[in-house]
Amino acid sequence: MLDCTPLLSGAALDEPAAGRLAALLRVLADPARLRILSLLQAQPSQEACVCHLTDFLGLGQPTVSHHLRVLFDAGLVQRERRGNWVYYRVIPGALDGLRAALGGADSAVSVPMAQSACVDTCDCR
Repeated sequence: MLDCTPLLSGAALDEPAAGRLAALLRVLADPARLRILSLLQAQPSQEACVCHLTDFLGLGQPTVSHHLRVLFDAGLVQRERRGNWVYYRVIPGALDGLRAALGGADSAVSVPMAQSACVDTCDCR
């Protein structure tokens, strides 16, 4: 029997960190929220008003406001009131912890496929 090369190196997530990551992933699991984050980042000023987002998403203002509130409560966007309008922008670095936890470019360990793939006689399945 052959020994399998470990799939991960470094520390695994502890239970509290996994819980926080799962909560963030639930927030990001909605296509409209992902589109909102993408749209905000794509703007030259990296911000947009709710009225701009409703047109782009084809959703009503209450629905877009709900999604923005969820993103705000999760610490992913910040808001600024300007008169009657509220402008939203993505908080810089808000997703860095997610990238790191999932092995983002800065924390990824490159293991050649031939070394990390298990063979038929491997006992790790």
